[in-house]
Amino acid sequence: MSMNTSTVERRSQSHQLIDELISLRTEMLTLYGVLASNRPFEANSEILNMVQEFCQSLVDYTADGHFSIYRFIAENKERRKSVLDVAQKVYPKIAETTDIILAFNDKYDSDEHCQESLNALEKDLSYLGEVLADRIEQEDQIVGALRKGR
Repeated sequence: MSMNTSTVERRSQSHQLIDELISLRTEMLTLYGVLASNRPFEANSEILNMVQEFCQSLVDYTADGHFSIYRFIAENKERRKSVLDVAQKVYPKIAETTDIILAFNDKYDSDEHCQESLNALEKDLSYLGEVLADRIEQEDQIVGALRKGR
């Protein structure tokens, strides 16, 4: 069975989107690890800068997933039923994690906010780690479905 040109182009595009998501996710997880390794958190410029850098990476990763892969699927550029079934099943769970990620970012996205909330950072970061693990597990189901049938 041969694939037509538009199918090949869509698959190529989906693989590029996956690669970008994985790259941003890896960067975000690296920054998460660096930040977490600096416990206990003290209100100094180094920690505040780390938190800001992590928040930016976290939002970039979250937005990329939403505006690339999920939009790709939502705009009917992905036609494989197996991918659509997985996306329909896991997207509500991913959306829940997005709300938690954005709440974390809102709490720590500026020096002022971060200084006000620093005493809760260890607990919040731990919870965020659990949320990210859940999100990644859900994303990987979509990624796996998209990568099948190259």
